[in-house]
Amino acid sequence: MALPKIDTPTYNLTLPLSKKNITFRPFLVKEQKNLLMAVESDEKESIEHNVRQVLMNCTLTKGIDIEKLPVIDIEFYFLNLRAKSVGEVVENKYKCNNQVNDKICGNIMESSLNILDLQVTNIKEDADLIQLTDKISIKLKYPEFSVIKRISKLTNSTEIAFEMIADSVEYIYDGEQMYYASETPRKELVEFIESLNQQQFSKMEDFFSNLPKLEKKIEIKCSRCGHEHKLDVEGLESFFG
Repeated sequence: MALPKIDTPTYNLTLPLSKKNITFRPFLVKEQKNLLMAVESDEKESIEHNVRQVLMNCTLTKGIDIEKLPVIDIEFYFLNLRAKSVGEVVENKYKCNNQVNDKICGNIMESSLNILDLQVTNIKEDADLIQLTDKISIKLKYPEFSVIKRISKLTNSTEIAFEMIADSVEYIYDGEQMYYASETPRKELVEFIESLNQQQFSKMEDFFSNLPKLEKKIEIKCSRCGHEHKLDVEGLESFFG
């Protein structure tokens, strides 16, 4: 006789940047096991691979390409998935770096954080449309999850910046015609970016320097020295507990 099957609940979520509506299920024990093993290995590539696989497994909405979602949407989605699968509260530890009598305090402080309290900040209207000249403008898109896998193999910061920018171009407009990146040879796209002057290129760099963030400001008082810490907690790495 076959063992009984346990019904799995489903949840709905609207992603903050792409505005896509997603139906998902919690991740299973075997999937959580793989995530924990990846975290314990402390290998960034392994963590990203397992996050990617879990999201693909748990997404029930058809037509959702995890690789093409903005990185912030991925972080927001995963934290909500983690909340529904394991629990909303994460226990984190921080080291007190306050200097007392010429020595660092070093006390380990514990803090409970509800990951559903995290908010996506720094979303600005039309920040992705950049005017390069009187006639030419460029439309950027938020870096997609697939970019992380690609640039993780690069070591040169300049090369990483160019790859990130080239991957994030949606189209170039010359006042008469739109040239979509998806229809333009990669070599031509890179040559266009390399032809920009420093002022024009800086405008594009500013876009990536001021991307939306998933963050939460927390306050912790050290029980040893009494110093009050104000911390900005952001990204996925702090929430695998």
